[in-house]
Amino acid sequence: MSIKVKRSRAQPVGQLLRPNGQVGRLMRQSRLIEQAQQQLRASLPGEMRDHVFVGGFSDGKLTLICNRAVLVTWLRFEQAHLLELLHRLPGFEGVTGLTFKVRPVNPVKPPPRYTRTLPHAAGKALSDCASDTADPELKKALKRLASHAETP
Repeated sequence: MSIKVKRSRAQPVGQLLRPNGQVGRLMRQSRLIEQAQQQLRASLPGEMRDHVFVGGFSDGKLTLICNRAVLVTWLRFEQAHLLELLHRLPGFEGVTGLTFKVRPVNPVKPPPRYTRTLPHAAGKALSDCASDTADPELKKALKRLASHAETP
C-alpha cells in the first residue's frame, strides 16, 4: 500500500468566499433556489404547498420534487404558468423548463424526548437520606437526585 501526495493545494478562505469563488457561487445558487421555493409556495393551492419542493437548478432546468404522482401530473398541466411566474423573479429569466420527480419527502422529526419524573415523596426520602450520610460524595449525589423531584 502506498500513499500518494496530491498535487493540488488547499485554497485560501478569502478566495473561496469571493463572489465569483466556489462558495460564493454555491451561496448565490442556494438563495435563488430559496426564492424559487417561496414563489412556488405562494402560487400553489393550499393543499399542495407542503408537498412540492424545489430540488435544484442545472442546465436551465428547475427540478421540482413531489411526494405524489398526482401532484406531478397537475404541475405538468400548470408548467407554462409556473414558468411565467419564475421568469418574473430576478435570476430566473434563463429557466427554460421544469423537470419533475416523484420522491418520498420525509421531514426530519426530532426523536421524542422522554423525561423522567420523581415523585415529591421520593425526593424527600432522598434528601433525608442525604442528611444522614457522612460521605460527602454520596451526600452530593443524593442531593442532586433529590433536586429532580416534583414540587408539591
